[in-house]
Order: sequence, then C-alpha cells, then structure tokens
Amino acid sequence: MNTAPSQETTPPAGHWRSYAPLGLHPILMHAMRAFNEHGYHGTSVRDIAGRVGVTVPALYYHYENKQALLATLLETSIKDVLDRCRAAAREAGDDPLARFSGMVESIVLYMAHRRQLAFLDTEIRSLEPQNRARYVALRDYLEHMLLDTVEEGRAQGVFTTPIPADAVRSVLVMCQGVANWFREDGPLTAEEVAERHVLLSLGTVGHPPAVAGDIVLPFPRRTPAARGATSRASSG
Repeated sequence: MNTAPSQETTPPAGHWRSYAPLGLHPILMHAMRAFNEHGYHGTSVRDIAGRVGVTVPALYYHYENKQALLATLLETSIKDVLDRCRAAAREAGDDPLARFSGMVESIVLYMAHRRQLAFLDTEIRSLEPQNRARYVALRDYLEHMLLDTVEEGRAQGVFTTPIPADAVRSVLVMCQGVANWFREDGPLTAEEVAERHVLLSLGTVGHPPAVAGDIVLPFPRRTPAARGATSRASSG
C-alpha cells in the first residue's frame, strides 16, 4: 500500500492509558488534517502535497494515491485501538466486569486523545471495497472482543441484557461519538469522560448495580489534576 516508514503509534501493552504526541509520518499527518477539514472527496492530492511542502510526484513515491492515504490512516487507527483494548483486557484478567470496563475505558480514552484520527471512521464510506473489507474485519474483531466478554458476564450473572449484540453495538456507537464532541478545553478531562462512559456502558449491558445507580467502578478514579499535562501532550 505504501513505502513510508511504519507508524509506531502503539505504546507497550502495559501502558495502554498513556498517550505520547501522535507520531505519524508528515504526509499522513497533513492528510489526516485535510480529510478532517474538507472530507475525503473534498481533498485533493495536490492540496495534501502543498501542505507537506513536497511535489505531487514526491508524495506518490511514498503513497500510491489518495485512497492509500485514507486506508493507511484508518488501519493505523483501528489497530491502535485494538492493541490498547487487548492490553486493557489482559490487565483486567478473568473477571468479565473488570475486563469489559477496561476495554470501554481504553476505547473512550483513544477517542478523546486521538480524536482527529478516530474521527476518520466517518470516512469508511469512501474506502474502496478491498480496503473497506479489511477495515471492517478489524472493527468487527473489536466488537466481538466486547461481545464475548458480555456473553461471559451474562453466564455469570454479571450482565443481564437480553440482547447482548445490540447492547455492544450501542456501546461502541456511544464510545465512537466521543471523537465528535470531546474538546481538551471542555469541562471534563478524557479520564472523566471515560469514567462516565464506563458507567453508561455497564448500564447498557445490564450490570445490576449500574442500573440501580449503586456501583463502585472496578478501576481507580482519576482526578483532573493532571489535565493540562495529559490532554495537551496527547493531542491527535
């Protein structure tokens, strides 16, 4: 798809809550910003090349075409989410409540800290069939990770939703929406938004204490003290 250096955006598994500045190749960084500002179809290769400060042929040396740029950005994003989600699940262990909560937290933190990259999910309609199929397969894998955990929790009486597949899809849509509205200078930090979404998600899958409004979260509550240090440093 491209000959650019591989994108090292995923932290070690033990640090799935950590976000360094987004380390995309400059061509991808400018393409991401252009797609966010003008949409995929409203952005030309010439526009991206101009932003980077290279010629169009020079851009084509690294990426075959505009479609390759979008596909690379979307796959970079979903693979990062998956890696963080898997790391959160491993850290939580066998308890389906802790595992589900950790995975939801990891997804929401990603949507807040990498919102420009995550927002490109709205451009899935612009992917060509082969690229779309590959991306959808990765996104479906994420959905099945959550669904398997909810099904396990249902078997143990931890979750009570009668429609687990629909509940999981609702949770993912809610989490994805964070990329649309979260702002670093807003009233809530990314960590506080993640905490609220964990509570909402537990209610969606029918965790009885969450439904009753009487729950202690299975992960430590973060304070907004480090807001400036974390949110501004991890902008993406």
